[in-house]
Amino acid sequence: MAILIKHGTLVTASETFKADILVEGEKISLIGQDLTHPNAEEIDASGLLVLPGGVDPHVHLDLPMFNTVSSDDHYTGGKAAAFGGTTTVIDFVPQDEGTLAENIDRWRAKADPKASVDYGFHMNITRFDQAVAKEIFSLPDLGITSLKVFTAYNNRLRLSDGEIFRVMRVAHAAGILTLVHAENGDIIDILVDEALAAGNTEPYFHAKTRPAWGTVEASLRAAALAAQAGDAPLYLVHMNTGGEVDQLAYAQAHGLKMMGETCPQYLFFTEDDLRREDGAKWVCSPPMRKAKDNARLWEGVESQTIQVMATDHCPFFYDGTTPILYEGQPVAIPGKELGKDDFTKIPNGLPGVGDRMPIIWTEGVGTGRMTPNQFVAMHCTNPARIFGLYPQKGALIPGADADIALWDPNKAVTYGANVARHRTDYSLYEGWQLKGFPVKVFLRGKMIVDGENWYGSPGSGRYLHRQEGEILQ
Repeated sequence: MAILIKHGTLVTASETFKADILVEGEKISLIGQDLTHPNAEEIDASGLLVLPGGVDPHVHLDLPMFNTVSSDDHYTGGKAAAFGGTTTVIDFVPQDEGTLAENIDRWRAKADPKASVDYGFHMNITRFDQAVAKEIFSLPDLGITSLKVFTAYNNRLRLSDGEIFRVMRVAHAAGILTLVHAENGDIIDILVDEALAAGNTEPYFHAKTRPAWGTVEASLRAAALAAQAGDAPLYLVHMNTGGEVDQLAYAQAHGLKMMGETCPQYLFFTEDDLRREDGAKWVCSPPMRKAKDNARLWEGVESQTIQVMATDHCPFFYDGTTPILYEGQPVAIPGKELGKDDFTKIPNGLPGVGDRMPIIWTEGVGTGRMTPNQFVAMHCTNPARIFGLYPQKGALIPGADADIALWDPNKAVTYGANVARHRTDYSLYEGWQLKGFPVKVFLRGKMIVDGENWYGSPGSGRYLHRQEGEILQ
């Protein structure tokens, strides 16, 4: 069935203009003035902005951690994403037992029956040898053109610097982008042991044992490794310190193919939030920093040194002993209460995939920190380009998937957990007053959100076979 969206104002990464959009099947077929179609369902978008569906390139769905699991799976997480205007997410495949292909198959077997928006995968590389090196070359055939390495989580996820260097060289040769989680795992281990020995078990010590300087140092070290690995492209995930912005700008100024993302939590909250009575809600890795880091990260966003706004969405219940109602059914999943007596046992992660676009519209566009075009670039087009999805995703052009968010820039919302639709029992933004919100969201031409109504379903999302992405600076 054809859909004709009339009288809207299209906002892309580079332009804002009034036009109609004709959707036929799953694709945008035509954009122009005064379009007609004999059989199309017409939708009046007068007074609304027409945005590409958001692309969140950093989520963790159905992820086992600390004897529990992140509370959103590929259905519930996709639903929350859609209510916030996001129609594509990229998850991470852990490198568990077996080959990379076997791990990917296992994660697709979990995701495919549940996915309610379109999704892709990054591949974690947490052990490395010659056999794994050969397997990395096969990842693009499986639709994966990015992998992630860690400089923290000793004896679990971390590779040595030499191994990271080798991974970067192999990935570069295979046309694969390397993502890095930048912290200093050695320093973290020492500080955690010292904190526990001193009886310091409160959530605040999660931040104090993961110093900002370790992140700054590790980000520059990653850049240096990439430079020595034949100028391998590099992408910093979840940038959280002002010093990382400095290192990213330094690398870019010296010609390195380096890009980065930040997340809303690092723009608005600080380590002092972990001192609150409910401070466990703010426990994530890397942790929140200081107000001066919030300010410097905003500068990185405004200057476009940072290319992408992501979320690192990995939600847990604050109190997993008390059920919530989700789609009319009681749900309780063990969560942050597991660490009530020991911060090292608090599951690390926050809800965010549904918050990203509404929060940053109000606090970014609404305050003049970014234009609507920059908003679309950071939330839709840039991640699609970097991660090999453009122009299928992140674009309002003929031939693109008809992933569309009709955005009411004047809609006032008192935000919180009930609005966000994450399958958890809290929101970091409870009670925030927002102005600007999606009112209709389409996934490949099908309306899945209409106001408060949900028309998506498990399995309606598709796995995305990504191509080699672009370097944006």
